[in-house]
Amino acid sequence: MRAPRRPESHRASSGQVRIIGGHWKRTPIAVVDVPGLRPTPDRVRETLFNWLGQDLTGWRVLDLFAGTGALGLEAASRGASAVTMVEREPRAVQALQAVCARLQAHQVNCVQADTAQWLSRAHPAESRFDLILLDPPFGGGELAACLPAVAARLADHGLLYIEWGEPLSMSQPPLSSCAALAGFELHRQGRAGQVHYHLLRRTP
Repeated sequence: MRAPRRPESHRASSGQVRIIGGHWKRTPIAVVDVPGLRPTPDRVRETLFNWLGQDLTGWRVLDLFAGTGALGLEAASRGASAVTMVEREPRAVQALQAVCARLQAHQVNCVQADTAQWLSRAHPAESRFDLILLDPPFGGGELAACLPAVAARLADHGLLYIEWGEPLSMSQPPLSSCAALAGFELHRQGRAGQVHYHLLRRTP
């Protein structure tokens, strides 16, 4: 979960958030003191999983720019069979690994890597995802840069969730500039403070 890059004096303070639903409801998740790191708000997570349905049994989920892992862990808590979380910051990854070990969340794989570099690697053809959670730093070029590779990693029925600092439209960049999203529609969207969140799916 990534907020805009902010000056050192405006770091998010250390603390905790909690998983809000599923098997691990109320489990605390550490929020490490890393610049630009901010968990997805409870209200946004609640809305997203209302859109998705509360039972994600058997889903394969990819959480990019994972941050605190709040989104990926919410998916695992609701029955996702495999969750891959990709995060660059070592301390954030260590915190993710710690909470996964405490929960014995064997279905969750925490990867320390730059998202763009991880996406550029060769992956098995069958390694596609039912849900991809994408929350890059707001206002930067990471969203546009990784969209083609992200779309290629979605299963045919897959859903793409995006958080951004402004509302997105299929008729405007960066979404309109990604040819791989030509067959997608903006299914749902909402706003909570400065966070705009979107759920994309292939046109029926």
